[in-house]
Amino acid sequence: MNTISPYGSWKSPITSDLIVSGTVGLGQIAIDGDDIYWVEGRPSEAGRSVIVRRTPDGKISDVTPAPFNVRTRVHEYGGASFAVASGTIYFSHFADQRIYSQTLDTQPEPLTPATNSRYADVIIDNQRNRLICVREDHSGESECVNTIVSINLDDGADIQILTQGNDFYASPRLSPDGSQLSWICWNHPNMPWDGTELWVAEINADGSLGEKNLVAGAVDESIFQPEWSTDGVLYFVSDKSNWWNFYRWQSRTSLNPQEIEPLCEMSAEFGLPQWVFGMSTYAVVSESKIICTYTQQGKWHLASLDLATKQLTNIQTPYTDISSVTAREETVIFLAGSPTESTAIVQLNLATSQLEILRKSSDLRIESGYLSVPEPLEFPTENGLTAFGFFYPPKNQDFAAPAGEKPPLVVKSHGGPTAATSSSMSLKIQYWTSRGFAVLDVNYGGSTGYGREYRRRLQDSWGIVDVDDCANGAKYLAEKGLVDGEKMAIAGGSAGGYTTLCALTFRDVFKAGASYYGVSDLEALATDTHKFEARYLDGLIGPYPGRKDLYVARSPIHSAERLSCPVIFFQGLEDKVVPPNQAEMMVEILKAKGLPVAYVAYEGEQHGFRRAENIKRTLDGEFYFYSRVFKFELAEPVEAVPIYNL
Repeated sequence: MNTISPYGSWKSPITSDLIVSGTVGLGQIAIDGDDIYWVEGRPSEAGRSVIVRRTPDGKISDVTPAPFNVRTRVHEYGGASFAVASGTIYFSHFADQRIYSQTLDTQPEPLTPATNSRYADVIIDNQRNRLICVREDHSGESECVNTIVSINLDDGADIQILTQGNDFYASPRLSPDGSQLSWICWNHPNMPWDGTELWVAEINADGSLGEKNLVAGAVDESIFQPEWSTDGVLYFVSDKSNWWNFYRWQSRTSLNPQEIEPLCEMSAEFGLPQWVFGMSTYAVVSESKIICTYTQQGKWHLASLDLATKQLTNIQTPYTDISSVTAREETVIFLAGSPTESTAIVQLNLATSQLEILRKSSDLRIESGYLSVPEPLEFPTENGLTAFGFFYPPKNQDFAAPAGEKPPLVVKSHGGPTAATSSSMSLKIQYWTSRGFAVLDVNYGGSTGYGREYRRRLQDSWGIVDVDDCANGAKYLAEKGLVDGEKMAIAGGSAGGYTTLCALTFRDVFKAGASYYGVSDLEALATDTHKFEARYLDGLIGPYPGRKDLYVARSPIHSAERLSCPVIFFQGLEDKVVPPNQAEMMVEILKAKGLPVAYVAYEGEQHGFRRAENIKRTLDGEFYFYSRVFKFELAEPVEAVPIYNL
């Protein structure tokens, strides 16, 4: 029989200690012969990222010795931090950003010199005994310079620029015969999901690039993940139809060398916003087949695309979130999760259709009676439009609320803002629902997965459309009687933190909020951020300083007198994306106003928290904060957070 207890006061087995002790982050996957490699981010090791190897006999072992940390800072967000071939690994070490080489029997040795450069998206050019990668050079006094370079494997100081002149580069890819190189580039003020170009060049005998040819893309067309097939056909994803769909370019066989052929035209997204390097939604497994993943209405599907007939056939899996697809012959490896399963590295044998889990992000076994399964939600928003999200009702098999009581709500506003949330199981969300909170995870206008038109709803409207959608989602649930309209909070990180602060400042819907390294001053962000996002706000707000009026009008810090509810701030003190002063200025204003406010800052953390103790402190701290604001008793004590003006 269930214990009757108010929402928020339910005792849950999903504790912060459980989450941080039993969870790793899973990232980049690579296949080398019969071995499979991937990156694990480990909160228990102060957030260190480690390359892990799995051999055909199923043995899993660490490749990266301590204290090496496999992580690149190109674009600050990194990604694609290692490459492997014939048992030799090349990786970026976070501490000095040099590329190191290592075999399975040797310790890492630096390959590149100790300069103020960073490297990412490394590929191995075996024919010429070199690496090809993106370099970000910070040695100058002005904005850093991005190029694609080659690095001599016999002399790592022998670095040659292959192509330059654009603001950004990504995805250098060699044709299978090594005769051509393809890449993506773009320029300010575009972000890679706004408009990029796909280029191809012949490689000269001396390793330099010959004539460069523009294959596809434009300032208003986003190209994603170029890949070569073994017969020299270049595949890529483009959103020129409104949806990120497949195309191919047959450089040597087409009568028209510039002809672009669509492969699978449908109202679905086969691409992603390129926040990090090395993102992959498909793999070319043969000259006749691609294995891919696509999303519709927030759910990801695995499928096989016949390259001759252009027929797409779904592959049945239990997963609703699939990414990082890679393949070798009949073996496909990918990251996958579902509403009831944490993210895992999964292997699919195409010959037998057998699925095998190689590594789980968490080995925790949680009874289904404590797991809230998300319900896809469509709700009306401004201008007669519809927005989307996932609704998680409270769920705990041991407890029920008093008759007539409605649960408090936490609205989650994802970062980006050009990104999306998913239905894959999040223990951090289950932390809330198993204690009696409802959660609404919003894919507001501007989110990806719903086509370019939906993504562009945020054009010139950041701080308006996203805020309206989060507020309208909360109001919709309250009007339906699913949550307590007087106990609604909003929380988000980075861009989601900005949406959170705007919602608390410019709308009268939420009674509390939590900002994780969120933006409070758009002017400060525009003038004090890294190159990758230096012009991001041109499209989201307007050009600066030309539209300074909009930056001021939409900055919560300039309208803090309108904010009249409690807020808790969490901030990494080494954050270069959203510097600490963004939170600290806001905290001081709220303290002076006499509003309840808390500030939790972490030494050594950057944009996003990686250390176990800080992840735990943050989860428990936000929960403690709401317990004081919404006045419910805690089932178990958690570490208190100092709250000013309470």
